Amino acid sequence: MTEFPDTLPAEEGFLGLSGEDAFTYETAKAVIIPFGLEASVSYGGGTAKGPAAMLEASHQVELFDEDFWREPFRDYGVATLREPVPDGSHLKAEIDRLGGLTGRVLADGKFPLVFGGEHSITPGAIQPFLENYDDLIILHFDAHADLRDGYEGEPYSHAAAIRRVLDHPTVPIISVGIRNISAEEIPFLEANKGRITIHWGKDRDDWNVADIVAPLKDRPIYLTFDLDGFDGSVMPATGTPEPGGLFWNDAVRIIKAASKTGRIVGADINELAPIEGFHAPDFLAAKLAYKILNYALAD
Repeated sequence: MTEFPDTLPAEEGFLGLSGEDAFTYETAKAVIIPFGLEASVSYGGGTAKGPAAMLEASHQVELFDEDFWREPFRDYGVATLREPVPDGSHLKAEIDRLGGLTGRVLADGKFPLVFGGEHSITPGAIQPFLENYDDLIILHFDAHADLRDGYEGEPYSHAAAIRRVLDHPTVPIISVGIRNISAEEIPFLEANKGRITIHWGKDRDDWNVADIVAPLKDRPIYLTFDLDGFDGSVMPATGTPEPGGLFWNDAVRIIKAASKTGRIVGADINELAPIEGFHAPDFLAAKLAYKILNYALAD
């Protein structure tokens, strides 16, 4: 008999489903993987609490989606893994541990959606996809390019998340909302213009969604969403909030178009650092997760 991963009761998991609405790991197509890794933050802290805050806020998300004119979760079903307890391992070991979890979920034919934790989760979360899809492309929402080859002596820092993903020589990336990049990242960016496309936050008023998603055509897409990609006025609950970012409709339009242009096969949402007594950012992150699942999986 197949041994299924340890999951939360449905009413405690994503969306707080119960009764006939509940799914098990065996019956769900989508699996939430909470992984509150916080090991290399360099400004505000709190990302370890991000996954739990997103799960709690998701119980308040309306299940009816006006874009689909129904409750799309019924098309695919969702289960939530029990969040693993950090074992004090080195950052790279924790990242590899996440890769094992994501790989198991993907091998079981399901859609993994990782709730971080800091952005250093992404090289681990994406590893099984790189092994399973030769033509994978990354859609990256962020305020920061994350192209440093390490930060403060840590090569797997959150500030190097995308650089570590791009250690894989064939994978390209479309980055959206970038408005903070260091001088040390520029040589790598300029040397890899054939693999890295950046839609700068400063140009948001001139963006054309069709142009942004055109490289995704007919390809499997891994979506990584650092919540500081949103403007700091709507997402203050993150370690490095930046002005000049995306608003809700900006992000949703691009994700929707991406889902129609290619096929979203996995995702992570990271860098939520909850603010006690202020639930709006947690709710935004939870609703974003539901939107991603709907666009990726609803029939």
